[in-house]
This record gives sequence, C-alpha cells and structure tokens, in this order.
Amino acid sequence: MYAINPPRHATGGFTLIESMVGLVVLGILLAVGVPQMSGWLAATRATGAAQFYADGFAQARNLAMTHNSQSRLVFVSGENRQPGWQIDLCLRNSGNPCTDVSNDWSTPTTAAKGATGATADYRSLVRGADTLPPTTMLTVTLDPEDDDAVYFTPLGWIDAGQTNQVLRVDLAPAGALVGEFKASAVVLTLGGMAVTCLPGAAAGDSRRCPQ
Repeated sequence: MYAINPPRHATGGFTLIESMVGLVVLGILLAVGVPQMSGWLAATRATGAAQFYADGFAQARNLAMTHNSQSRLVFVSGENRQPGWQIDLCLRNSGNPCTDVSNDWSTPTTAAKGATGATADYRSLVRGADTLPPTTMLTVTLDPEDDDAVYFTPLGWIDAGQTNQVLRVDLAPAGALVGEFKASAVVLTLGGMAVTCLPGAAAGDSRRCPQ
C-alpha cells in the first residue's frame, strides 16, 4: 500500500495588513531612535573635545623638548566653529626673544628662523576643530579669555616669562546637548602636563579640577 501524504497548504508572504503594521512600527522606531542617536553621537563628539585640546597641549610640549626649542600653542577660531590650534617653534639663538610679537616663529609654510637639522624641516602643525560640535551645542572657554596662546620652554615647562597664557580650557554642553554630558576641563600644570578633569566633581573626587 502506498502512504497517502496529506495535502500541503501553500505558504505566502506577508499580508497587506502585516506589511502595514510593520511599516507603522518601523516609523515609530525611526521617529524615536534617530533623534536619540543623533544626540548620542553629538554628545560623544563633545566628550572627545577635551581630548582634542589635551592632545594639542601635549604635542606642543613634546615638540619643544624634541627640538630643544621654545614652542607655543595658539588657538585659532573660525566663524561658528570651536577654536582649533596651531603649534609653532622658535629658537632662542635667533637673536630675538620668542614672544608673541617675534617674527622668528615657524609658520605653516616656513621653518623657524635659524633652524637647522630636523628643526629646519618643521612647519607649524595646524589642527582644525571641524569634528567638534558647533558653538550652539558646545561652549569652549579659554582661561584667561583675553589671550589665545600658551608657551613652553625647551624643557617642556610653562614659560613663566610670558603673561596671560591660556592654562585652562573649559567645555560645557549647550543647546540641545544640555544634560547629555558633564562639563569638563583641560588644565595645564606648571610642568606643562595637561590634565583632564571635571569642574563639578565633589570634593575628594580624583576627577575634580585643581582649585
């Protein structure tokens, strides 16, 4: 005898109602998730801004020691942009003091005056802040606000002979990012080391900024 197989029912795809329900659910997920994802990405970029400025300080210090020269990090602002930075070198044997009015500093296209060897190949390092959130989402404050540079000695220390140097950068959420991340700061020690800290941390917290 032959076994009789039961008839198989044809299987179809999604019905029209199921497809419509799926589209509605997808629309809800997009409406809720996309703004949150955008805010998360912006907050992540803002949090990384502290590292951007800490890296600038660290590179300026390291270049001074590497080239046995004075260096400076100059903050450069663009329209509706956060401050970027530029690192210049200057040699003491050039005959003029390496101050803010000296023309012996390197530039993005020329070496420092009197430079020889590897230093003669150095051109000022420039980094823009295009990857940072705009000023409407992140507030970057230089301390003191009336200056735009910090100077390092060949030993990597802060040059005490210069006045009104930027020794701290504060970063705080603004606009749509308020409450998305904590305010932070990058502080320079007299030894030229950059420290990232939290101004709002409680007393005794190791992350608290030095007073």
